[in-house]
Amino acid sequence: MMKRFLTTLVSASALVATSFVAAAPPKAPARGEQGEGPYQRLILRGVNLINGEGAPMQGPVDIVIENDRIKNVVSVGHPGVPILPERRPKAGPNDKEMDLTGHYVLPGLVEMHGHIGGSAEGIPAEYVLKLWLAHGITTVREPGSFNGLEWTKWHQQQAAENSIVAPRIIPYVGYGMGAEEPIFKPEQARDWVRGIKRQGASGIKFFGARPEIIAAALDEAQKQGLGTMMHHAQLNVVRTNVVDSARLGLDSMEHWYGLPEALFTEQVIQDYPVDYNYNNEQDRFAAAGRLWAQAAEPGSERWNAVRDELIALDFTINPTLTIYEASRDLMRERQAIWHDEYTLPQLWDFFEPSRYAHGSYWFDWTTEEEVAWRKNYQKWMQFLNDFHDHGGRITTGSDAGYIYKIYGFGFVRELELLREAGLNPLEVVQAATLNGAEALGLEHDIGSIVPGKKADLVVVAENPLANFKVLYGTGHFKLDDNNQPMRTKGVRYTIKDGIVYDAQELLSDVRQIVADAKKG
Repeated sequence: MMKRFLTTLVSASALVATSFVAAAPPKAPARGEQGEGPYQRLILRGVNLINGEGAPMQGPVDIVIENDRIKNVVSVGHPGVPILPERRPKAGPNDKEMDLTGHYVLPGLVEMHGHIGGSAEGIPAEYVLKLWLAHGITTVREPGSFNGLEWTKWHQQQAAENSIVAPRIIPYVGYGMGAEEPIFKPEQARDWVRGIKRQGASGIKFFGARPEIIAAALDEAQKQGLGTMMHHAQLNVVRTNVVDSARLGLDSMEHWYGLPEALFTEQVIQDYPVDYNYNNEQDRFAAAGRLWAQAAEPGSERWNAVRDELIALDFTINPTLTIYEASRDLMRERQAIWHDEYTLPQLWDFFEPSRYAHGSYWFDWTTEEEVAWRKNYQKWMQFLNDFHDHGGRITTGSDAGYIYKIYGFGFVRELELLREAGLNPLEVVQAATLNGAEALGLEHDIGSIVPGKKADLVVVAENPLANFKVLYGTGHFKLDDNNQPMRTKGVRYTIKDGIVYDAQELLSDVRQIVADAKKG
């Protein structure tokens, strides 16, 4: 959802860098003294383990970390009785120990659709990166690098060296970015793909193009070892829907565009109102809210065929349910409790209605629009659950920074929405960890808590399987034992590459950034 970018999108077959890259926002500052470690040896004592691979919770366990890798996971007892000391890994004189008795530990979360702010909004990278880490996100696929590939690569390198406070960054490039002229021949597409590979991109984000151009670009991307993702924009979806692009080798789809179109049985083109205009944002999103109603019914021959073919092609769906949630309940998103302390004023201005800006389509958003979108979600969620239950890979992404969604907070909401769609809590955690790692080809390094993998972990005091709300930076609202309203604290520590970050300190930093921005 790139306002400054998609408003200029006339033909998705050609994107020119000057159409969306303005002055890049401030880079992240040096890490300084934030975060402790990595340690030669670190032991997390007495935790409840949720390992990300679908195994049930296990605890108490001690987790041994050496430098940036998990060395061992040791079961040290049973709930409700004292731990027997002889079971515990012994600590040496120089080892660091953290007593986390009763806390819950998950693998670092994988954000599969995370833009590092936008130049038009002037969102500093520090704000985005700290919000991600404060919510347990340790790996981010940057879908487009629309602040410029060099800007994104700088953050990728600094994050890899842990010179800045940041998750691991996987930079994708918007298709056609940097091209000097429209790409209208297959060989031009191949040349462009080879060029961004040389520049250090990890993958490509497509919005659509003519089938022969997409075919050439996807084929070359596979040869170059680049990942691919696509937002199947309406301008090209008739010629290339999700099944078409998956057959051509696309790795993953974003959002849901292109999937209902693949499920049409009584039409080829979406049934648009006769006065529909794609450049009218309310037209665009109002019609989108009625698109799933035009798709084949659950359990039908067409539904099952699309589902099964996508699974057979090892295709990944990254639904970003959260980013469109304002369409079904605008008031909820505008009044979210975190806006006051965590939403930058320039970002809030960016969210407000505008006929000039993509994603600000609240010209006259009515009950009828919201009801249509609620029905849209029902069928969309049915497909996701069915796809998942038959073995399809679903991952988690938020596309935050647009449509009233805030970094980190939007990601946690995505977990809640996948739970609403029908995935059980362990399946949601797997989608947010190991599934993302697999989709990125990083499953040997990240995505679960097993010996040998990177020490990327999330520590929270309450059980997230029982309530994903405990992961929010604003915590979970409840009554305490004295009948007084209170809030839990959210994530306590995020560990990335063996470095322990105090999540509450990161949240405090963000609150100060917002407070300073409000002062002007």
